[in-house]
Amino acid sequence: MRIGFLGAGRMGAPMVRRLADAGHQVRVLGRDDEKRAAVAELGATPVSSPREAVEGVDVAIVCVFTDGQVRELCPDLLDALPEGSILVLHTTGSPRTAEALAERGAARGIAVIDAPVSGGPHDIAAGTITVFAGGPDDAVARAHEALAAYADPVLHVGPVGAGQRVKLVNNALFAAQIGVVAEGVRLGDRLGIDEATLLSALTHGSAASRALGGIAATGSADAFIARVGEFIGKDVAVVRRTASELDSDLGRLEGLLDVAVN
Repeated sequence: MRIGFLGAGRMGAPMVRRLADAGHQVRVLGRDDEKRAAVAELGATPVSSPREAVEGVDVAIVCVFTDGQVRELCPDLLDALPEGSILVLHTTGSPRTAEALAERGAARGIAVIDAPVSGGPHDIAAGTITVFAGGPDDAVARAHEALAAYADPVLHVGPVGAGQRVKLVNNALFAAQIGVVAEGVRLGDRLGIDEATLLSALTHGSAASRALGGIAATGSADAFIARVGEFIGKDVAVVRRTASELDSDLGRLEGLLDVAVN
């Protein structure tokens, strides 16, 4: 497939490498000589402008950091993309952003898929990151060839915007689980149990979870929160903002989210 890629950073770079290794023709935005050299090392073709990245492609993939960057970048991409192409949004953000872009794209015959991911760069490198895809059946099916280069499973969870809604619930639960473990560590401290010993033991019990496993591997709840705080904090802010936009709230999860990001 002919693929345009924007956002070859911490998460995007291993995606680009796996796309190139799978035999796709990948053009990647690099805004300076250093970044273009890094793109070439990934096996892709570096270009210097967003429009150059997406002209004539089958699929354009956006993996930038914030919803604001998506809103700033993607309207121009939709103007440059060819009719019949697909715009894939990996950035975790507002369902409303994806829905608005899909409406704009439909006017030009371009499908939009919101496809936030769950996992990290190591999962992408292994081809096992999870994608929650929202969009039309045919568009998700056509994009699957590209997504499958680095994602397994690719879960089609509903129409445009559904991917973001599922990801936001996922992130709220993950952050809450981190908060639960941190509170458990504090309870253990009050009971006189060494934190490292407690965490190691709990991974073998019914309290085991991915959040607990990550904290145990790091060695302490505070160290884990410090390591992932920037990313969890961003996602929690999006969860709270989106829940408010959709006239909802986080219920009893709210207090646990505070523990995870503070």
